[in-house]
Amino acid sequence: MAMKDQLEKMLAAGEDNALLRFSLGELLYKDGHYADAATHLAEAVAHDPDYSAAWKLYGRALVDAGDITAGIDVLDHGITVAEARGDNQAAREMQVFAKRARKQQSAGN
Repeated sequence: MAMKDQLEKMLAAGEDNALLRFSLGELLYKDGHYADAATHLAEAVAHDPDYSAAWKLYGRALVDAGDITAGIDVLDHGITVAEARGDNQAAREMQVFAKRARKQQSAGN
């Protein structure tokens, strides 16, 4: 059974936590299912609002799904979360992604 199938089975069985949702979101993102990934990543940060990696991937998934404004908002929030936790690497990465998304947005793409 593929990892994604195992995770979905766990979720269907009532297991629901930030790591499970992040893992599902990450697998979906890698497969190019950005909107579905964003749904799971939104749940991941709902479970754990301090989960820097989830905020980062959530923002990227939204941008890649075409919801650039929401993606920028999520990345900006994620930067705040990461900085508050001292997670400087994640904050820097989100700043780069947010800057690219703003350029994309202003270019009308």
